Amino acid sequence: MIKLSYDVKKYRQDILGLVNPDDTVIELGCHVGGTTKRIPETCNIIAIDNSPEAPSEMEKLAHVNFINEDVRLHDTLSKVFQITQSCDILAIDLGGGYHPDTVFKVFYIWSSTFKPTHTIIRNRGILEFFNSAQGSDESFVSQFGYLESYHDSGIPPQIKEFELWTSSFVK
Repeated sequence: MIKLSYDVKKYRQDILGLVNPDDTVIELGCHVGGTTKRIPETCNIIAIDNSPEAPSEMEKLAHVNFINEDVRLHDTLSKVFQITQSCDILAIDLGGGYHPDTVFKVFYIWSSTFKPTHTIIRNRGILEFFNSAQGSDESFVSQFGYLESYHDSGIPPQIKEFELWTSSFVK
């Protein structure tokens, strides 16, 4: 399941409504841990953020594997993949309402890599697009937290801008 929200309370409610005690949760954009603190300590939590405020606050959460890096970088993705090769929940909160294109790209790469059962995205732009779009009669629906129709196809080579993120996707 993929859930979209903008209100931080709704975003946190969505995560807590889906998380189970022993789940692996990858949280992209944890900032100072406002959401992280609410996830049960029995979970395997990997939280990533590159803001300067994050390290001092996240170090207080001993049960969290915190990584102070940019989620757009392939090295960050690789570091998390060395820790776990899958997750139950992928939570994405990058800028709240800004940069929906970046948030979607991050979602696509991380969800394609970790194949989460659930993804929760907090972004006003993506939610506004979704709520404003008219559907077609074409049926593309994912039951999981990633785009199943792409499965293991990877990053399409025609998306040249991914060269800015990582040379690993360049053919």
